[in-house]
Amino acid sequence: MAHSNFERMIKLAEETFALKNDPHQLDVDQDVLERLQKIHPSSVSEYDDGNGPVAWVLMIPTTIELMNRFLENKISEKEMYELTAMGGAYEALYLCSAMVLEEHRRKGIAKRLAIEAIGNIRKIHQIKSLFVWAFSKEGDLGSEEIALLVNLPLLKK
Repeated sequence: MAHSNFERMIKLAEETFALKNDPHQLDVDQDVLERLQKIHPSSVSEYDDGNGPVAWVLMIPTTIELMNRFLENKISEKEMYELTAMGGAYEALYLCSAMVLEEHRRKGIAKRLAIEAIGNIRKIHQIKSLFVWAFSKEGDLGSEEIALLVNLPLLKK
C-alpha cells in the first residue's frame, strides 16, 4: 500500500534532519506548529496538490539578539525558538526548514511559499535579516536565492 503524502513528508523530515539524534534541533510537533502560527500565521506554509501536502516551509520570526546568539553557537535552535517571546517585535527571520517531495522538486514551490510568507511577515514586522542553518546544498542555494529575491541579507550558521 502506498504511503500518503503526509506520511511521506514526515519520513522526509526525519531523514533530512535526523532529529532523534540531535537534542539541539527543534523537534516540530503539533504544539510547535500551533505556537509558530501564533507568532505569525505565515510562519508555517504548506502546498497541497489535492492529495495532501507536497511541500512545507517553516520560519521563525525572532529578534536580532537571539539570531546572533544562535549564529555564534551560544544557544541552540531549540533554545532560540523557546526564547522567542510571543507578540514581540521581530527583526530577524530564521529560515527553519523547507521540504518538498521528490517528484515536486525543482518547480519553485518552496521558493514561492517562502517569498509569500516573508512578504506577509514583513507587513507587520521590520525584518532586517534572514538567517539559515542549511542541511543540504539545495537548502543553502535556495536560501541564497530567496534572500536575493526579497532583498534581505542572509546570515549562515
